[in-house]
Amino acid sequence: MELKADKTRLFDFYDFQLKHFPQEDALAGKVNGKWEKHSTQEVIDTANALSTGLLEKGVQPGDKIAIISNNRPEWVITDLAILQIGAINVPVYPTISDDDYAFIFNDSEVKFVFVSDKELLAKARLAKDKSPSVKEIFTFENISGAKFWKELLTEKADLDTIQTLRDDVKAEDLATLIYTSGTTGTPKGVMLSHRNVASNAISSKPRLPVSNDAKGVSFLPLCHIYERMIIYLYTYTGVSLYFAESMETIGDDIRDVQPQVFTAVPRLLEKVYDKIIDKGAALTGIKKSLFFWAVSIGEKYEPYGANGPIYEMKLKVARKLIFSKWQEALGGNVRAVASGSAALNPRLARIFNAANIPVLEGYGLTETSPVISVNEVDNNGMKIGTTGRPIADVHVKIADDGEILVKGPNVMMGYYKRQDLTDEVLKDGWFHTGDIGELVDGEYLKITDRKKEIFKTSGGKYIAPQIMENKFKESRFIEQIIVVGEYQKHPSALIVPTFEFLEEWCRRKNVDCSSREKMISDQRVVDRFQEEIDHYNEPFGKWEQIKKFELLPEEFTVENDMVTPTLKLKRKVIHAKYAALIEEIYS
Repeated sequence: MELKADKTRLFDFYDFQLKHFPQEDALAGKVNGKWEKHSTQEVIDTANALSTGLLEKGVQPGDKIAIISNNRPEWVITDLAILQIGAINVPVYPTISDDDYAFIFNDSEVKFVFVSDKELLAKARLAKDKSPSVKEIFTFENISGAKFWKELLTEKADLDTIQTLRDDVKAEDLATLIYTSGTTGTPKGVMLSHRNVASNAISSKPRLPVSNDAKGVSFLPLCHIYERMIIYLYTYTGVSLYFAESMETIGDDIRDVQPQVFTAVPRLLEKVYDKIIDKGAALTGIKKSLFFWAVSIGEKYEPYGANGPIYEMKLKVARKLIFSKWQEALGGNVRAVASGSAALNPRLARIFNAANIPVLEGYGLTETSPVISVNEVDNNGMKIGTTGRPIADVHVKIADDGEILVKGPNVMMGYYKRQDLTDEVLKDGWFHTGDIGELVDGEYLKITDRKKEIFKTSGGKYIAPQIMENKFKESRFIEQIIVVGEYQKHPSALIVPTFEFLEEWCRRKNVDCSSREKMISDQRVVDRFQEEIDHYNEPFGKWEQIKKFELLPEEFTVENDMVTPTLKLKRKVIHAKYAALIEEIYS
């Protein structure tokens, strides 16, 4: 019961599921507060009806169709309908600018667009006015004055034509065009073939410790290849997939579904952890002492009993008395949380795994479909502080300058219409990731920084900002931080406080907390942050330590263009916005 990567097209995954383990709840989404489930057969039938409707609209193999939507069953069904007739799915981040919408539509020559709601419909219509290739826009929600996607569903699907078109699609054909702006520059289209993504799902399956009786919850954007590849992996494994209603309802949805698996980004795990710690801090007496005793045990966690029998005995007690409640908060059944998109703080990895919530850090890029390496529960495959071993058929080597190079069936076809950019990163079959890393014990991949983000001080010392930022975010006072100081005497930092926690601290200390500006300008607050800086500076060399900092009243968000949709800092944008403040630090 296996698929072969060099023969598999992405639409083959649902045929595989139907044949081997058809599900009554292959997909599920919330409608008016209740789960609406779709069987494997229903997903396939609806996709066939939609494929026929698209063909009647004149869609040809190779045509580009954009999807701009939150996560929902319609996204997956539309993806299947597009791919099986040889068309190309162009997923677009809902949160990007109107200009980026228009650029993507024009650059890829999108013919049709699917959007979820009124807000995205308005943005897509503005972009359509600047994009002559776009013929029509369809909506997943039934909106007055818009074309509802179900209008495309034909009563009788043209199965013969669909099968002919399916037969013509080869594994090496372009399946999806994903535009990624990264942290700088104009969006560039990453071309991924069916084989690129299918091979990644197939090779990732041994790292997923669940089978076809499991449920998964999805809330990370499907427009990013990370979550999207996971969807194909779930389909291949037979995992029933439930889409969270919104980012605000994730906690309730997870408790309701009681999933065995879901994906997350470090920022989300940090927020979950902070909330748990806040609840612990509100306890009193013996309960509070037990809580923080368990946390201290968790901070020392090493997998596979490496700490010895006495530690394991303490851990067993901590799990029974304290950590069992953490598990209940996530539904009680979690067997794997795949963490990606950014570096995971090793302290968080230790504590969650100590709590019997296996958080498995992985590493990859859009250009690698995306997974390069990932930790696993079995086979001594977990090494905290690393992203695990490379998956099957993916080869990794470290260049002389420390850059991670990758070769395998998952490496992209290239950048759309940009052979110049393709030639910069694909050399002799090796993809140059731009990340710096090492192979711990010769097998576990550890990422240390972005090649382009490492900078020198005026004294010629190298600073790796990501390592430092990850460490300083262990502080409950620090929500976000960016280390600055290229060609300056020393590193400094711009810090966004965890305002919810800071406000509570200010109330206890009788500090005016009527506004963020008043809090961060109070000398008592500044002094308290200096204590945090001094503490977290300790592991670093003197030349690396942060000497000065400024507190900011505004978070770095996708909306203010200071982070990417995958929550990576846009360093150049932040530097430009706070240029005067940085200059003042060093004046």
